Amino acid sequence: MTNEVLTIILGGGRGTRLFPLTQMRSKPAVPIGGKYRLIDIPVSNCLHADFRRIFVLTQFNSASLNRHVSQTYRLDLFSRGFVDILAAEQTPDSSHWFQGTADAVRQAARHFARYEADYYLILAGDHLYRMSLAELVDAHIDRQADITVAAQPVSIEDATGMGIFRFDRSGQIVAFEEKPNADRLGEIGTSIPSGSSFGGTTVDKPFVASMGIYVFSRDVLLDTLERHGGTDFGKEIIPAALSTQRVKAYLYRGYWADVGTIASFYDANIMLTQPGAPFRFYDPRRPFFTHPRFLPGARFNNCTVDHAIVVEGGFLDQCHVESSVVGVRTHIGRGSHIRRSVLLGADFYESEEDAPPRGNRPPLGIGRDVHLEGVIVDKNARIGDGVRLISRPDMPDADGAGYVVRDGIIVVPKDSTVPAGTTMGV
Repeated sequence: MTNEVLTIILGGGRGTRLFPLTQMRSKPAVPIGGKYRLIDIPVSNCLHADFRRIFVLTQFNSASLNRHVSQTYRLDLFSRGFVDILAAEQTPDSSHWFQGTADAVRQAARHFARYEADYYLILAGDHLYRMSLAELVDAHIDRQADITVAAQPVSIEDATGMGIFRFDRSGQIVAFEEKPNADRLGEIGTSIPSGSSFGGTTVDKPFVASMGIYVFSRDVLLDTLERHGGTDFGKEIIPAALSTQRVKAYLYRGYWADVGTIASFYDANIMLTQPGAPFRFYDPRRPFFTHPRFLPGARFNNCTVDHAIVVEGGFLDQCHVESSVVGVRTHIGRGSHIRRSVLLGADFYESEEDAPPRGNRPPLGIGRDVHLEGVIVDKNARIGDGVRLISRPDMPDADGAGYVVRDGIIVVPKDSTVPAGTTMGV
């Protein structure tokens, strides 16, 4: 199946809901779990399925993503495998940037259509999950589907922000509704009628939602994109195909999260630190891959660390870390308390000779006697001594000295400096 499937990973749009983490990078390039990037999720899932021909479609703030992909995924020179970037470009046929997920694939088709492939696997670059993509494609083939959409049961609360399927008793998709409101969900009642051969939903998750993961038979994708002018798969292409194509759903019951907002990104990271978390990066059979850094192990000097992920290259000095993710090369000073926070780390080390002079901006990392609670600290940030940043759910969006507040969470942007003594949320 290696040469029957070609994968297309969508690099995402402007990522405004994930600002300021997307101020200098695209969504798939955002670090997660201390040492990975979001793009590592779909690429690793593909490699474990032995799908080794992968295109990543990019458009906004793509330099960081391009660098990570080129430095990380160098496949065997003697195989046909590759992980290549397809950037948005002006052509004689179109002078516009990608207008949506379907339009991105349509414009990129001139590059990937020349490769032999019976099936196209289309993935998002900002989702967190571990899935056997080979089983997904096998289901597409076994059911003789034209289009297969990965779907999962969701609660009423989650259903209002997702695309909801409705099925007949045989499991055939008969309708698709994008982000229905609570009143409309009450009218629907449930996505699947009882007794359906497709499988039932649970009481707490009575609806089935699209995960934004698609398998298209080759001719179906190319013909559909040529005949239909829609720019988005979920809103236009899939609903229009229901009446003309065999559209099937592949039910996935594992962990899946769309980390496209500050709140969902924060929750996903904190979830990783908890016992019995429904998702973890390590698996003895299907680990996730990322760029090897060859850093030393993290050093701890008289610290208290509880339910935390601390990755390589850091130095923690007489501090307390609880329910937090501590990224690569992170330095935390004496007397600091880090609770339920996500520290993305640093891209480089700063020696004493390179450090700013006293009285100027603080050194790289977390200073002394700092208290962070419910905070996201992006890479290469400098937090001065005595800073106290404590998030509260009722905090309105705001911009401060070296930090912003989004979704009730304080975020220190990349390369920012929070002056010593700064207080927020106390």
